[in-house]
Amino acid sequence: MRNVNRRTKTLLLIGMICVILLGIAASGLVMNPESYAPDYAAKKLPPSAAHWFGTDYLGRDMFCRTIKGLSTSILLGTLAAGVSAVIALVFGILSATVGGVIDKMISYLVDLFMGIPHLVLLMLISFALGKGLKGVIIGIALTHWPNLTRVIRAEVLQIKNMQYVKAAERFGRTKVQIACEHIIPHVIPQFIVGLILLFPHAILHEAGVTFLGFGLGVDTPAIGIILSEALKHISTGMWWLVFFPGMLLVMVVMLFDKLGDDIKLLIDPMSAQE
Repeated sequence: MRNVNRRTKTLLLIGMICVILLGIAASGLVMNPESYAPDYAAKKLPPSAAHWFGTDYLGRDMFCRTIKGLSTSILLGTLAAGVSAVIALVFGILSATVGGVIDKMISYLVDLFMGIPHLVLLMLISFALGKGLKGVIIGIALTHWPNLTRVIRAEVLQIKNMQYVKAAERFGRTKVQIACEHIIPHVIPQFIVGLILLFPHAILHEAGVTFLGFGLGVDTPAIGIILSEALKHISTGMWWLVFFPGMLLVMVVMLFDKLGDDIKLLIDPMSAQE
């Protein structure tokens, strides 16, 4: 009974985390822009029942603005992490199954991208593409695939040495057929976990590059913009401009990280039945 309870609790926790994250993302999508519009009659108000997170120097409600910013970060991170994970899956499988020159080229690209700090490379790509939403998405997608590529490549190399794969080769199956029928289904669990664990990195790097001025525009409600603007006013005692957005950003990142760990427990054969 204890084993069943642990599995059930893990599933319930995964469901709760998904509901919270989807709720934040959906709330931002359907939110009326008037909710976080300037209101000069309510400038610089501390947290209260009317404004849970207070208001900023333009009278904008910080709770609505923070939820909108988190929603933008989650949706942007989901898209960018998804593209990056697909790149990692394709490169990892090609590197391990084809081998030879392809393997050397992909390994070189992995070493090249990992040799440059993510944030620096992300800023360069975003700036080269004119910053904004397109620059951030492409920058994150092109900088977060190397680690997952290595994991998938190692997994595929291990699968290639299995007896059933060697038997398929003797029966005349091509490399493409073996990859589709025997390799991809076995690396999907690692791919899913790796994809989910890319989300917190994508969200943090989006906030970081936006905070430094190389990401989303100042007219976009984004956590990086909110924190960047708040630093100019925190010395005046408006602590709530930094505290609440930063706290919720950390909470969302930790929820994604916990979601990835719990799904890994369910997928991993060593712990799936516990």
